Amino acid sequence: MINVYDTANQLEQDLRQTEEVLGLQAAFAQLKADPMAFGLFQQLQQLQDKLQTQQANNEELDNDTIQQLQTLSQQLSKYDVVQKLMEAERKVNGMMEQLNQIISKPIADIYNG
Repeated sequence: MINVYDTANQLEQDLRQTEEVLGLQAAFAQLKADPMAFGLFQQLQQLQDKLQTQQANNEELDNDTIQQLQTLSQQLSKYDVVQKLMEAERKVNGMMEQLNQIISKPIADIYNG
């Protein structure tokens, strides 16, 4: 009998060696090496977490927080290291979407078959 968890664990190890994941790792390291850009990035993550928590709790979204988020996003978009990170994220997301389609095919086939 096949153990899909063994397969998943092997996939996890294989993913670590892909060009896409290695590129993301390198892009994130470059971002962390730029103190100004990384500081803004951390602020942005904190604001995103705050908004996600508000949404999860069905709270009204704070307009000030949304405005801060937009301002930080605009500031961050001016940094080349952020642009490189975003491009690396797009590549990883594309790969993950393709993998999800492959992994989900048996279930899709049940409903489409």
